[in-house]
Amino acid sequence: MNFGESILLALEALVTNKLRSALTMLGVVIGVTSVILLVALGTGARNYIEEQFAGLGTNLLIIMPGAETQGPGAAGLTERPLTYDDAEALDRQAYLLQGVAPIIFGSVQAKHRGETENISVMGTTPDFATLRNIRVEIGSYLSDSDVTGHRRVAVIGQSVWRELFGAANPLGQTIRLNDTSYRVIGILEKQGQTLGFNMDDMALIPVTSAQDLFGREDLFEILAGVVRADRMEEAMDQVTSILMRRHSQEEDFTLQTQAALMGTLDTILTMMTAMLASIAGISLVVGGIGIMNILLVSVRERTREIGVRIAVGARKRDILRQFLIESVVISSAGGVLGILVGAAGALLFRAATGFPAEVTPWSVIIAFGFSTLVGIFFGVFPARKAARLDPIEALRYE
Repeated sequence: MNFGESILLALEALVTNKLRSALTMLGVVIGVTSVILLVALGTGARNYIEEQFAGLGTNLLIIMPGAETQGPGAAGLTERPLTYDDAEALDRQAYLLQGVAPIIFGSVQAKHRGETENISVMGTTPDFATLRNIRVEIGSYLSDSDVTGHRRVAVIGQSVWRELFGAANPLGQTIRLNDTSYRVIGILEKQGQTLGFNMDDMALIPVTSAQDLFGREDLFEILAGVVRADRMEEAMDQVTSILMRRHSQEEDFTLQTQAALMGTLDTILTMMTAMLASIAGISLVVGGIGIMNILLVSVRERTREIGVRIAVGARKRDILRQFLIESVVISSAGGVLGILVGAAGALLFRAATGFPAEVTPWSVIIAFGFSTLVGIFFGVFPARKAARLDPIEALRYE
């Protein structure tokens, strides 16, 4: 019996028991579909994070209070916090930086003519707009004179505008932030969520005014732009040197680059995707056990048939090959169907939610390859059992 005849016999046996073959294949389909979908979602999460970081601007350096060496949770607990003076010193002395934006962050209750909304307030400087690619749709942005003069002016997000003013033009109008009046000078372009920050539900005010509003001098962080990506390490050394001179030679701050943050998140997402795919792979193993179980039943049902074939000249390897092909056909067909269902599910999810789920070629290859290997692995035992049947005992089997 040649290989082609073995395939035809295997297919004939599967078609004879359509329902049983379909149900056996279903376990493989579910497993492969799960792998494809979970990997697509993990890849989509990575794509989403990359898009979010691209929106932050390029060559960003983030300076945070608290030293990394102080252990987890130490940032912000340092005795010497970052101050507006530190930011000004960096702006004056660090020639490798092309913009420095000190940031103070807090939540307030915003009011206007009876309308009240809880919003986030960020105190910063004009450089923040350049560093974060922020644009004003109507009006103007914060100016250097606003910062130096402690002016009570605000640039508000789209959601703040709609909640407090409705369809009315807010420019020149006054809003109260924690009972302090601020004049609206601009409205931001619609931004949406960016790494957990919703700029639409935020008001930007001068950093000096934020210090007055919140009664604090310390900064949440300092954002800085480096002139070129290939000079990032040199810029970090320069920032470290300047701040250490101001902080009594203590490195009580932490520098974080945009690339490092992205690398950390990418590593976490890769591990999570691999873990989820591995969990989904368990269902493939379960499907393989189902294949083995059905083939063992099939061997028992076809014992006389096997005996007749051996009696008329079929070799043990022919019997082994036939049952092994049946197992591989079930698992491979289930793999193909699972890939199609998983890809369709990822596309539908992307269309319905806008989440950038992506089916990658490597996930398709791995899912199909693993499903085929499952068929081979779990088909060997039933196939060997069939091939080792004694022909005389098989012919007597009822």
